[in-house]
Amino acid sequence: MRHTRKVCVGGITIGDGAPVTVQSMTNTPTANAEATLAQIRALKAAGCDLVRLAVCSDEDLAACRKILPAAGVPLVADIQFDWKLAAACSDAGFAKVRFNPGNIGSDDNVRRLTDVCKHNGTPIRVGVNLGSLQKDIAQRYGRTANALCESALQHVALLEKFGFYDTVVSVKASDVRICTQAYRLLHDACDYPLHLGITESGAKTAGIVKSSIGIGSLLLDGIGDTVRVSLTGDPVAEVTAAKHILVALGLRKGCEIVSCPTCSRCHIDLAAIYDEVAALTEHLDIPLKVAVMGCVVNGPGEASDADFGVAGGVGKSVLFSRGAVIKTVRNEEIVPALRQLLTEYMQK
Repeated sequence: MRHTRKVCVGGITIGDGAPVTVQSMTNTPTANAEATLAQIRALKAAGCDLVRLAVCSDEDLAACRKILPAAGVPLVADIQFDWKLAAACSDAGFAKVRFNPGNIGSDDNVRRLTDVCKHNGTPIRVGVNLGSLQKDIAQRYGRTANALCESALQHVALLEKFGFYDTVVSVKASDVRICTQAYRLLHDACDYPLHLGITESGAKTAGIVKSSIGIGSLLLDGIGDTVRVSLTGDPVAEVTAAKHILVALGLRKGCEIVSCPTCSRCHIDLAAIYDEVAALTEHLDIPLKVAVMGCVVNGPGEASDADFGVAGGVGKSVLFSRGAVIKTVRNEEIVPALRQLLTEYMQK
């Protein structure tokens, strides 16, 4: 797959073969600077690379002028309809502005905004959603992948008309098949960096499954430069899910935990041990594989590529590394022993 063009967002490169970045969006009232900053910091601590804020009013913008210098992570302004507010966000120092050129009025408004963004070096994300297509496109194509792609290309062409090329594009839908097909069409039609996401995917398991299928299938084919997993609830969960997707695809360093589904041969509380190991490793940004296996049948042999692992037994379990047994421990000592192994490994 070819590289997309390079777009710099607050010191972070999107496209041009750069590592895939993780984005999320705050859901606190933007005008509440203290609450919004707290959420931004939580997202950053979880591994978020870019954070987006909805800016809907002058009150929001005033709060953002306090938030921007304290955020510690590039911020993206999400704007609907008001080109003047988008321009003010660029002037205020946002690292990127997200809007649809088609919903801010006349071409003159688009020209005025692109002039400001060019002057400030502010990239624009053209964000097209299936639920907000232009009427003529919806009538011509229906609610289809072709409609999403055509809408995005028209918006991009409008920016290009005014000499603006510092652009990232997204074409989102809640239908996984339509969404992924639209991204594939767009990838073939232009070389702008693509922001991946399944919009309105839901919450918890259902939302993570839809997002993983959609985002993961595209990334496997080399399509996509930055991702947002859209989930109802705490946005930190979006970052966690996105990182798991990237780690599973080998696109980001991190800890992968493998574990067996358990059967009657299992004599340890594997689910509880898994949770404890996950808590120990969730913030590691080094390539590491840990196996939590219920018995010797699924132990050192099946997980022989794991850096560290445990295979449960009756009363006692074995710890192993790369298929070789290290030692035997009592079952109540499994987690402390794994913690010690991880600590020693990271100190090397």
